Amino acid sequence: MVCSASFATEALACAKDRVGVNFHRSKDLNAGVGMPDEYSGKARRFVRRTQIITLLWLLVIAGGALAARVFIYPAHGQIAVRNQGFVPYADEPINYRSNNLSDPIAKLQKRIDSGQVTLNYEPTHSYLKSILEQLNIPISSQTLVFSKTSFQYKKISPQTPRALYFNDDVYVGWVHDGKELEVISFDPMQGAIYYLLDAEKADHPAFKRAELDCTQCHIAAGTHNVPGVLLRSIYPKPTGTQAPKSTSFITGQESPLKDRWGGWYVTGTSGQQLHMGNEVVQDPEHPEVLNRAAGANVLDLSSRFDTSAYLSGSSDIVAHLVLAHQTQMHNLITLTNYQARIALHSETAKSKPISALPDEVRQQYQRPADELVRYMLFTNEAPLDEPIKGNAGFAEQFAALGPRDARGRSLRDFDLHKRIFKYPCSYLIYSESFDSLPEPAKSYVYHRIFEVLTGQEQGTEFATLSSADRRAILEILLATKPSLPDEWRQYAKQAHLETLLPGHKRRG
Repeated sequence: MVCSASFATEALACAKDRVGVNFHRSKDLNAGVGMPDEYSGKARRFVRRTQIITLLWLLVIAGGALAARVFIYPAHGQIAVRNQGFVPYADEPINYRSNNLSDPIAKLQKRIDSGQVTLNYEPTHSYLKSILEQLNIPISSQTLVFSKTSFQYKKISPQTPRALYFNDDVYVGWVHDGKELEVISFDPMQGAIYYLLDAEKADHPAFKRAELDCTQCHIAAGTHNVPGVLLRSIYPKPTGTQAPKSTSFITGQESPLKDRWGGWYVTGTSGQQLHMGNEVVQDPEHPEVLNRAAGANVLDLSSRFDTSAYLSGSSDIVAHLVLAHQTQMHNLITLTNYQARIALHSETAKSKPISALPDEVRQQYQRPADELVRYMLFTNEAPLDEPIKGNAGFAEQFAALGPRDARGRSLRDFDLHKRIFKYPCSYLIYSESFDSLPEPAKSYVYHRIFEVLTGQEQGTEFATLSSADRRAILEILLATKPSLPDEWRQYAKQAHLETLLPGHKRRG
């Protein structure tokens, strides 16, 4: 999830995803939520470059470890080089390579450089513990992946899985005996920013921006073609590579549990609901036959690998559920952000007030905005058939972060019986990335959410939201989300709904 190049069939799958999707989309990049016409020339050049990269990956597969070393590690030793090669969205109006960043890692690096913060090093985990502490990332968020989906693939296997930790804005990857710590940090305007931190002790540890290698896989169909993050579920061989001639899945909140977590360890209980976690392919001739029953309801991983080398012995199933939701939510926020900025940058929009924008310009940001609204209200969520329970305390720590209304309700409260959350509206509505959506896209998103929650929108795509769900979410947001649009406030006043925002006194 965190870095780019994989090994063998994993690398080939990534390459196929990039080339196959973009070659098709380059014929009509202005359809759906693709890039607009002004980007089509760059996109076509990117397709050609990624086709060449695919051939290189095929050489890696044919040539083995030596070819892999040549491809993945440039002569000067730097694993990922920032200002090299073509990166989509590098030009106006996105300027993805800009140094004007305010993501959590950029802010942390400034505090390190100024001497306000010192990262503490320890031999086993390098700077990992200190980074998690500085970024308020709980150890209980640890999820373990043993598929070879990182440039440090040689160090990853079912015996030495890669550990991932996350909060609302940052994903941190740690590889056992790895050379680098891998980080994705979400900038409010630019989306996913990729960093590496040398695992060796240094007088002045510095997060280095890693761009080119990461974007080869992290700007693809699985990320909605913007710099993002994705989770893959594969049929893994005992080595951790994907079994030949087997399928793979991008994991999101709509994914059935039976298709999730191949190549991952998962701890906790799910009853009779089976998944792909904790198991490897035993029969190469039938790679898609996994012993799902043996992989379900696992509470102890110590018989599978040395858990003492990790910060936790768990890979909490609830953390996995949240991770699946959050990754694609981040991508859709970024997509809406980018499309709004690109739309307003176009020649047809430059000299027009927002109210007079042509339909084709408004459609450019309204299409991804509608997709964002549907996703954040969990309209496409795969239902749970039985209760889910984690074993690392993640659910309790996550829910405790609030915020809560006067009745003690929070969008972070879990259900875990029929669905993930008790109140199906994404907690990332509180994120800086959501708040940074450009106008008029942000107003449009708020208006669409308002129409759904007040019952004005009764389309079948929102049928999973009961009237009680809508009312509860509306009340929670009115009480906990600052700077809601005026139509929300006016409705609350007319409906005699309580609003209790920071700095406001409770009525009555």
